[in-house]
Amino acid sequence: MIEFLRFCTVGLGAYVVDVGLFNLLAYHWPIDLPFDQSMTAKTISVSVSIVFAWTGNRLWTFRSKQQNSRRREFAMFVLVNIGGMAVALACLAVSRFVLGFDSQFADNIAANVVGLVLGTAFRYVLYRYVVFNPLASAAAAPRSH
Repeated sequence: MIEFLRFCTVGLGAYVVDVGLFNLLAYHWPIDLPFDQSMTAKTISVSVSIVFAWTGNRLWTFRSKQQNSRRREFAMFVLVNIGGMAVALACLAVSRFVLGFDSQFADNIAANVVGLVLGTAFRYVLYRYVVFNPLASAAAAPRSH
């Protein structure tokens, strides 16, 4: 239970970083971003929040689950978060390009509410059983004969 509460606390911090940076870049940044402003802003904000979340989860939430390879752990963490980012971007893309909603409110509901709920469930399961799991790390390690 403590682990889950720590996960949620780190996630809340990452959420604040993600949503704050998204809104800054998409709606208050004086420079136009390439492609679609909101889609690019979301990609950047999630990327920054990934580094924040890995640091918090590694140093606090899952600190007792030591890995053989931090490099492998970080790579797995990034891959899982790319999946989580894809969930949020898919929700944002459906809202903007399929449903035609392009207001700041609609973007935040799609990416930062619906995408958050779906992406969080996806990430927690994979963090718990793949990324920060010493047994998964040992199984993936090359064996010497």
